[in-house]
Amino acid sequence: MSLIRQIRLLLLAALVLALLASTGVSIETTRGTLQKQLRLKNNDNAQSLALELSHQKGDRGRMELVLAAQFDTGFYRRIRFVPDDGVGGFARESEAPAAQAPRWFKVIVPIESVPGVGQVSDGSRALGSVEVVSHTSHADDALWEAALSIAGLLALIGAAVAIGAAFVVRSLRQPLDDTVAQANALVEGRFERVTEPAMLELQPVARAMNTMVERVQSMFNAQSRQVEQLRVQAQCDSLTGLAHRRQFMAQLASALGREDGPIDGGLVLLRVCDLAGLNRAIGHEATDRLLQSVADVLRAYPDRGGGCFVGRLNGSDFALGLPVPGVAAESAQSLAQALSAALTSFGLPVSVALGAVEIRPGATASALLAAVDAALARSETSGPFTVEVADPPVAGEPLRGESAWRQEILDALAQGRCKLVEFVVIDRQRRLLHLECPMRLQLRTDGPFEMAGRWLPLAVRNRLTPAVDEQAVRLALAAIAADGRPRCINVARTSIGDSGFGARVRAAMQDSPREARLLSVEIPEGAAVDHFDWLQELGRQLRPEGVRVGLEHAGTQLARIDRLYEAGLDYVKLDAAVVNGIASDPNRAGHVAGIVAMLHGLALRVIAEGVIDEQDALALWDCHLDGITGPWATAQPLNQA
Repeated sequence: MSLIRQIRLLLLAALVLALLASTGVSIETTRGTLQKQLRLKNNDNAQSLALELSHQKGDRGRMELVLAAQFDTGFYRRIRFVPDDGVGGFARESEAPAAQAPRWFKVIVPIESVPGVGQVSDGSRALGSVEVVSHTSHADDALWEAALSIAGLLALIGAAVAIGAAFVVRSLRQPLDDTVAQANALVEGRFERVTEPAMLELQPVARAMNTMVERVQSMFNAQSRQVEQLRVQAQCDSLTGLAHRRQFMAQLASALGREDGPIDGGLVLLRVCDLAGLNRAIGHEATDRLLQSVADVLRAYPDRGGGCFVGRLNGSDFALGLPVPGVAAESAQSLAQALSAALTSFGLPVSVALGAVEIRPGATASALLAAVDAALARSETSGPFTVEVADPPVAGEPLRGESAWRQEILDALAQGRCKLVEFVVIDRQRRLLHLECPMRLQLRTDGPFEMAGRWLPLAVRNRLTPAVDEQAVRLALAAIAADGRPRCINVARTSIGDSGFGARVRAAMQDSPREARLLSVEIPEGAAVDHFDWLQELGRQLRPEGVRVGLEHAGTQLARIDRLYEAGLDYVKLDAAVVNGIASDPNRAGHVAGIVAMLHGLALRVIAEGVIDEQDALALWDCHLDGITGPWATAQPLNQA
């Protein structure tokens, strides 16, 4: 039982006991007063009647008439004359008249009518005694009315006291509730401060909790900075801060292998020509500044557009990955112009060669690099800042216009030519955590179901992702209803930016409340970086329905999410580019372990996605991850226990 409830019950019990005691004391006092008045009345009437009987000089007939007359004019239960010699006594008695007081009340609080006695004499000769007993009905009614008045008055006083006590308890409860909410928020990984209450006794508690929250938040910020340092150490080139070759290749492979990766996109490779000659001509430090200038120009691309990634492949080679098809050549030309302007300040003619290639379905990272490297070689012989475009290594379908793509996506949704594919996410004991369910569309009635990477960029451009993701929610809820297994779906950043998306999805989940509690929704890491408030709002919409919210493709930008602890997340999925190769790279392992420790400190589960190698999986379990998905996890037999 809660403390507030105990206080309420204690106050209620004390108030009820006080009211009952006050009512009892008041009624008892009134009863004593009425009994005293009744006794005095009986005595007075008995003395008066005895005097009147004494005037009759012992005439029994006249005495009986006087007694009868007195009985008829009064409100007596009994009047009796008792002679001293025991001969010739007489009496009058009557039944009690009806009373307003209920019978139970007269039984609980009886009023006794004490007989009044008067001596009758004839001069010096004693004749006997007269006894007078009045009815108690009027006294019972008076006591009943007094009890009602007392009870009503005390009830009003009790109500006023109860209202006052409720305000007092409420004033006590608010700071206690604030402190409990603060503690719960801390358990959930959120750092909230409360205003110190006016009550002196609770001020030290609130002050101590606020201090603890500040210290924990400070520890989290320090841990976040440490994780970012580990990321830079594990993934970045020390001079330029761009991703090194291994990390860039991992990002490219991850993007090509994901369901929502850029199946159509572009790759640009650039080379600072004769880097050794520049080093001799302008010196090591100036050459380093030149390379940093190249990195600054490249870094502007991922800063401006989500999905771009850049890296330094070796001393003189840099690469830019593009998530949008048809812009590789244009981006390379723009990059050449920007580099030409940025490098003129070094005083020497600097030559940069650029090669570009479009990514087509089925292309591998090695084939793409081979094609763009050949274009780069041609560029080196064509003059400074020349762009050469390579043929795509894998031929794709004939290009279709944007309007045709849009209509195909709309038709697929309208005709139900869409489905969810399922990939397992398992824990260390190989138990199913949930099924990861990316959406696939059959764009043509006679064609295959296409991965999201094929049509998602066009859906984003045409603002169709809310309709796609709403359909994914409906399919996932129906699948959960069929087999009861938990599932997760991916939601595009453009969907959570739609003002009505969260409300529509929540309405669908309210129609299937049991299934909604087994559903997870995943948002790309970039959405949390660029649109943190959108992510928070989606969590506020969905979490009351029992839906879990996760961050996918995460790990490279976590440090840029300023208030990760306020995002309302349940778990984070680390991108394949972050986790693959961990078994053979201590720096990468240290980075992942730091991320896991930081996220566990925020009460978030951590899952690795796209895991291929068993040694990497074992190394990830050693880093205390909560789950793994990818080809390795799919090949494992599930433990049903």
